[in-house]
Amino acid sequence: MYGGGNTFESAKFEGLENEDPQKLAEFEARIERGEKIEPNDWMPQMYKKQLIRMIEQHAHSEIIGALPEGTWITRAPGFKRKLALMAKVQDEVGHAQLLYSAAETLGKSREQMIDDLIEGKSKYSNIFNYPAFTWADSCFISWLVDAGAIVNQLANARGSYGPYCRALDRICAEESFHLKYGHHCVIHMATGTPKQRQMMQEAIDRWWGPMMHFFGPPDKVSVHTEVLMKWKVKMASNDECRNQFLDMYVPKIWELGFTIPDPNLKKNPETKKWEYTEPDWDEFKRVINGDGPCNAERLAVRRVAEERGKWVRQALLTPKTKYVTPLA
Repeated sequence: MYGGGNTFESAKFEGLENEDPQKLAEFEARIERGEKIEPNDWMPQMYKKQLIRMIEQHAHSEIIGALPEGTWITRAPGFKRKLALMAKVQDEVGHAQLLYSAAETLGKSREQMIDDLIEGKSKYSNIFNYPAFTWADSCFISWLVDAGAIVNQLANARGSYGPYCRALDRICAEESFHLKYGHHCVIHMATGTPKQRQMMQEAIDRWWGPMMHFFGPPDKVSVHTEVLMKWKVKMASNDECRNQFLDMYVPKIWELGFTIPDPNLKKNPETKKWEYTEPDWDEFKRVINGDGPCNAERLAVRRVAEERGKWVRQALLTPKTKYVTPLA
């Protein structure tokens, strides 16, 4: 329990039984007071492990997430759209760099994180393993996928680990511009020709299932939520984030005249919670574990990029003196 009592209520989480009880109590008291944990502070190994897992996966999601939109840069309708999408993709890659830096403060090198990604050992968001067939798919990602990301990130920016929170503050500021860009793209499709409206509706139909998966499995089966929320690594549960997203964006989708491919979607007036058809969680597990429509393709692109950039990294890490001819 926080602030006194039996701190080893936490010991039900695997690994905590080996931690120093006094240090663990002090650590949890700091979190309860709202203090930030910094890299040189004492922390339980499980806290560090869960943070590395969470921040690393977030970083991977940013860099892989740039791929489905990046394929549309050369095909975006009009020069201004091309410029805007190029800037957005560049931002996403920059977000990955911020997050890798935050994860490195916990002792795992960026090189090891990238290796784990391209070898399929590390996970990233399920939703980026689906193909963006049309420009409308890119519009969906820019508006609604980024909206879902902001829901998660704004909550976690109030968390307990300082470097991650500071990275999220910067990321959320930039994501707010991405959200406006995506909303503008969708409005353009909604107010365009019948063919444009049809394309946008088809994109919503394709992406709604993965979007419901985006926030993670239900709280009742999520294996990490309890400990992450206890230590304020995660500030809202998967179901809470999913409900907040539905609260904010279902009315906006309906306002634009589009439908959502779930006949059971409605808000319960008593509980104030959304009711919906349960997503196919078996599909979610398959995609997360590497068997989605584009998993192999996404990782192949990253492997090629890693190989092509190898000479640059080697040049940067080679001592300059090796190439300097001494003066006579």
